[in-house]
Amino acid sequence: MDYDSLLNMGSELGYQLMYSGAEIYRVEESVLRLLTAYGLQPQVFAIPNCLIVSVNTPNGHPITRMRRIPAHGTDIELLERCNGLCRKLCREVLPVSEAKELIDQLGKKKQTYPTHILLRGYMAAAMFFAAFFGGGLQDAVSAGICGLAVGGWILYIGAKLGFNGFFQTLIGAVIATQMGLWMVHLGFGSNLEAISIGTLMLLVPGMALTTAMREIMAGDIISGMSRTADAILTATAISLGVVVALAIGG
Repeated sequence: MDYDSLLNMGSELGYQLMYSGAEIYRVEESVLRLLTAYGLQPQVFAIPNCLIVSVNTPNGHPITRMRRIPAHGTDIELLERCNGLCRKLCREVLPVSEAKELIDQLGKKKQTYPTHILLRGYMAAAMFFAAFFGGGLQDAVSAGICGLAVGGWILYIGAKLGFNGFFQTLIGAVIATQMGLWMVHLGFGSNLEAISIGTLMLLVPGMALTTAMREIMAGDIISGMSRTADAILTATAISLGVVVALAIGG
């Protein structure tokens, strides 16, 4: 039995699951089920930025693979493909070389929306939240323009400058609030709170915090606390950005 190939295969699947934003229990269970289907009895441990997979050979020699997970977001499409492939391999148990090739293709077939579609999404979300928080039609349109500015910063400028998530969020909050002030000052909108909050909702780490709470309730305390700390830092960056923009704009 080629333990090295099997471990590489299992750790690659776990890596792709982690990179897609999957919950810790899903990553550990998927890798465990996959390698168990191929006759191994693995030990799997994962936290948001690290995956460790280990097995013992028949003569008692341990073999371990560790993968460092870079900063990532959430990719539901990749997560769905990883889940589907894991179920297929557990059910059919394909040859290791063929299974490894299928897993390697997961990261190469990444599907993303065009940038103009993403910008429209930023705009539509900001408009919806502005209306949800009590803004009128003009306020919603103003929030949509602010959302376009925030989306442009995140997708173009911030990414190209190499800023980390904290500073991207902080500057995004400055842009959102400052643009809201300008819209009200120019008369395009009247409800500053609705415009600002509607745009700032684009930066709120709602999914990350929800995943963190779910992991804490599932018993993955380390992972849940790590994600919670990340969500708190993001909320802090939003708050600081708003304070800076209000200080600049009076």
